[in-house]
Amino acid sequence: MPDNGEFRFLLSALRGYLADLKESGVEGLPYEKESRETGDEREVSLQPQCVPDGESSASAKLEIIRNELGDCRRCSLGGSRTNLVFGVGNPDARLVFVGEAPGREEDIQGEPFVGEAGRLLTRIIEAMGFSRKDVYICNVIKCRPPGNRNPSPEEVESCHPFMLRQIQAISPEAIVALGTFAAQTLLRTREPISRLRGRFHDYHGIQLMPTFHPAYLLRNPAMKREVWDDMKAVMQKFGMEPPTQKQTPEKA
Repeated sequence: MPDNGEFRFLLSALRGYLADLKESGVEGLPYEKESRETGDEREVSLQPQCVPDGESSASAKLEIIRNELGDCRRCSLGGSRTNLVFGVGNPDARLVFVGEAPGREEDIQGEPFVGEAGRLLTRIIEAMGFSRKDVYICNVIKCRPPGNRNPSPEEVESCHPFMLRQIQAISPEAIVALGTFAAQTLLRTREPISRLRGRFHDYHGIQLMPTFHPAYLLRNPAMKREVWDDMKAVMQKFGMEPPTQKQTPEKA
């Protein structure tokens, strides 16, 4: 039997799945009784009934998700935030960066990773040969927790399905999970980031690379080398050669 944490994650994933089905035109999941019977019992199957609906662009899907969030009050963070921080970047991005939650500057501006840690992330992205407009950046949690504390399980349960739908709408080739909380939440594990980083993991069929959060690098600049190794692995996944002339995060 799953523990409380596993149950909450399963419930969150189910809610996100049902919301995605609704968006794609599924009106319901009725039981259909099959003709074959075994003794006194009848086998039952679930068959979604879809309503044909033209393919929507990733941008349109993201807009739908943002509109559904609205002035979100699904958890207590809605009452203390300044701005809901949805996400920013290319809706058709090959690469998505996922952090933990907005900080003070992000809460004020309504955009993820715009503070000092965000500026370091921008340098990392540019060293990889991308710009912020090429990738997509979001957080597991859309509102700033007071005092930048870790989000609670209830807050994750409320917000995680929307982040999952963002990822599904963009359908990137790879995800970079920034920091312990993001990596552990996405991968449903308590394994420390020091053990998770350096190798790819599967996240709903998408390759995910955990690495240290830029805020951690500001306090521990010697760890930039490890992060750059992780980013080089992502670049190689895309068939890209690491830059030789550009400034790398190790020297930033």
